[in-house]
Amino acid sequence: MTTWMGQYNREITPEEQKLYDHLLFCVEHESPQQLIGRFRSLFIDGIGYPEREITVALDQLIASKFAEQEFKFVLNRCCHILINRWQTRSQLQQPILELVALFEAPSARPITEVSRSKSVRRLRELVVLFCQSEYCATLRRLARVIIQTNEAQQQDNRSLGTLIRRYPYLYDHCLLSEDSSYEHQQTIRQIQTQVQRQFEVDLSQYVTYRVRQSQTVRLSPTLIEARQLQAVKNPTLLSDDELYQALQQFAGRVDGDASYRDLAQRFLLNAKYTPSYATFKDDLYEYIVAAVDPEYGKRQFNNQLYLHLRNTLPDNHDQRLNEFLLIRTCAYLLNFLVVESAQRPNHFVFVDLITNLGATAATGLLLKIVLLCRKVKPYLEKRFSILFNHYEACAREGVHWLIQALENLNVALSTNFGVVDLSYIHQVVQ
Repeated sequence: MTTWMGQYNREITPEEQKLYDHLLFCVEHESPQQLIGRFRSLFIDGIGYPEREITVALDQLIASKFAEQEFKFVLNRCCHILINRWQTRSQLQQPILELVALFEAPSARPITEVSRSKSVRRLRELVVLFCQSEYCATLRRLARVIIQTNEAQQQDNRSLGTLIRRYPYLYDHCLLSEDSSYEHQQTIRQIQTQVQRQFEVDLSQYVTYRVRQSQTVRLSPTLIEARQLQAVKNPTLLSDDELYQALQQFAGRVDGDASYRDLAQRFLLNAKYTPSYATFKDDLYEYIVAAVDPEYGKRQFNNQLYLHLRNTLPDNHDQRLNEFLLIRTCAYLLNFLVVESAQRPNHFVFVDLITNLGATAATGLLLKIVLLCRKVKPYLEKRFSILFNHYEACAREGVHWLIQALENLNVALSTNFGVVDLSYIHQVVQ
């Protein structure tokens, strides 16, 4: 037996390996339509597959007493053998949708192979379980990311899940499963890099256009020159005014001449001299509430935040601040401000922040924390993936607040962790 070294280590049986080797050979030598037909025959209908030895290997797998737990891993891996090959070539990306669509409805074909009727019925039961699993949900998200949909054809009442491609910071948590192979991880990282870079380019071009537009308007009262500028589309789902406010907040000056990044660096410099962890938490409280509207803060948020920090790692109050305490404290803060876990997806505080402060200001609070400890950036992304998965099937119009937050976080992370420099946003005149 060999070991599949993904995020989840498990032994690969000889029967599994035979399936994988067979599909790897077929994907190199056959057309996507031939492979779709093979996949339907082997896994969905369970009948009429031309290679008898492959059918025998499959029957042995589904006859295992562990099949209910293990078969979803096998089927997921078989899907990704095809997807990993196809997604690298744009002309072969449509078959990915066809492959995923195979799982939308159970097979209705009659079982004609009487000798295998028990095996086929068991196979179809296991496929139904796969369709209900997180693996199949991840496949659907991946298809939405790989296939670049024409946004002009998208309707506002479509589900939140159809927007997954817009948010590359969610990919690690929404598109990778516990047993993702190294090849699949590389595929996702490649797509993630491409989408992120394209967004940063689009955002930079948009801001440059707005700056030139503002400068032209000031120099040309007749606006003739302004009309000659080639318009650049806003790359977000925020309005122009909302995007401007977000850019000012995340890339501009928020305290005199200081940006959020400047404030975080100053705070960390001072934190080196704090006498104890307890004192650090008091300072951290002041650092956070400085960005909260006083009227809102004094109602209950400030007290909730203070109690949360006071109850964070209380046994360490007399210690000096170290990296471990900084990481844990920031992680616990993100639990409190966004959502704790997929098992306990309460997010009342986050909804209250957005409702009262707006998505931009609420995102600014999160950015201030991540800029203190960049190692918790993946942790923040995980919090948002929990919310995204929680509301994935909801109509967009019903989760407008979350879309606003997702868009703001995309801008915040791109301007502070990407390669684009938008510090000149202050030149835009509203």
